[in-house]
Amino acid sequence: MDIAAIDLHDQQFVALIEAHLAHAFANSPAESVHAMALGGLSMPGVTVWGAEEGGTLLGVGALKELSADHGEIKSMHTAAAHRGKGVGREMLAFLLAECRRRGYTTVSLETGANAAYAPARALYEAAGFSRTTPFASYTEDPNSTFYTLVLTPA
Repeated sequence: MDIAAIDLHDQQFVALIEAHLAHAFANSPAESVHAMALGGLSMPGVTVWGAEEGGTLLGVGALKELSADHGEIKSMHTAAAHRGKGVGREMLAFLLAECRRRGYTTVSLETGANAAYAPARALYEAAGFSRTTPFASYTEDPNSTFYTLVLTPA
């Protein structure tokens, strides 16, 4: 599996982000969906990577810079056909290494609170993330779970 910056116009990427958004809206009230659409992913301060194997996009992940020392993981999503193969774990490890490379001391994220997001929560907790209160512009929401990780130097 190779992880590299992705072309935001790539049709596999567009389809995967559309699936990510569909999953979010199917499993959370609209006001609780914080997934970034294509426009948000192309904003300054946001970098997107894809995990690919043999020309097939397996999953995506993004980093949003909140400050010089704080990043937010966004748009983590694995294609349904490739779940259970470690794609999310590999992408998360890549994103955390990138956070360290950038000099972030803290990385945060938001994910859903219901059963559909249990695998994501398990992944983040296994990586050392701790539940926290809302950060950046988020507000308290019973449909959201907030996480943070204090990074140790590489």
